[in-house]
Amino acid sequence: MKTIKGPGLFLAQFAGDEAPFNSFDAITKWAADIGYKGVQVPTWDARLFDLKKAAESKGYCDDLAGQARDNGVVITELSTHLQGQLVAVHPAYDEGFDGFAAPEVRGNPKARQEWAVDQVKLALTASKHLGLNAMASFSGALAWPYLYPWPQRPAGLVKTAFDELAKRWKPILDHAEDCGVDICYEIHPGEDLHDGITYEMFLERTGNHARACMLYDPSHYILQCLDYLENIDIYKDRIRMFHVKDAEFNPTGRQGVYGGFQSWVNRAGRFRSLGDGQVDFGAVFSKMTANDFGGWAVVEWECALKHPEDGAREGADFVKHHIIRVTEKAFDDFATGGTDDAANRRMLGI
Repeated sequence: MKTIKGPGLFLAQFAGDEAPFNSFDAITKWAADIGYKGVQVPTWDARLFDLKKAAESKGYCDDLAGQARDNGVVITELSTHLQGQLVAVHPAYDEGFDGFAAPEVRGNPKARQEWAVDQVKLALTASKHLGLNAMASFSGALAWPYLYPWPQRPAGLVKTAFDELAKRWKPILDHAEDCGVDICYEIHPGEDLHDGITYEMFLERTGNHARACMLYDPSHYILQCLDYLENIDIYKDRIRMFHVKDAEFNPTGRQGVYGGFQSWVNRAGRFRSLGDGQVDFGAVFSKMTANDFGGWAVVEWECALKHPEDGAREGADFVKHHIIRVTEKAFDDFATGGTDDAANRRMLGI
């Protein structure tokens, strides 16, 4: 078994135009000051990270990693959630997702997709330069608008969507293999890879690609009423990244999983700061440890109620208290009889 690393903090929700959230130097100092040992970096935010330079220059990556270490943290992983989303976009979401792309490709779905593929590949190369072995992303979605089948889905619609999704990702996964970096898809509503079954559908179409891995986040399973503990056991060999995020689901006589188009505060299912929701993190950390997960426990703060800085500060302590330092001996070693093979055979009567 391995001791999980942490706590780490995903910086995406904290980056901003005001200090200390407006530069990599300042935000990493802040993260270390409130108790974090690592940071997961959003590659789309130029205030924190120059993706093109990171892919072209190992020296830039060495300097950035050194700056992080000097400030008391390490870079745990890079994230391409927004760019990965743009690898596959259903036309219904073209305008909504255009804002994630560079200005020069907005309004041009083909150019936007090509840009997104290049961005994800750049981030894989940058991950290699940083000495990282995993990168977080979204899968994007072509079939998501047809999730609830009314009118009934035409025969073959979902198959075609997943065939195309795998076709778009296969060259990226091959580049990931060349870089020695796993792509960890966050299994997330809004993505075609939103639960275990859809992940398996995608994995099969990639030829069970060794680099097509999972980012485990129990909050998204709470909101789907999915068994988030069994999920760890089912996919333990593919889970290579871990977001520590809490959620609660409190259905009423008026609304349930779909939320009735309400704001996050008024939804039956909503994300909460760590410890304020319903995820049994004692059980989650126990299963992750027993299953030999040796990666980082990275706090992703999302809460409809609590201030982000309070959530981040409390989250560092929360993760520290849940990380299990693995034992190097059995609890009953004191009672060993020091037997040998001959003694074992005598005890069995053979």
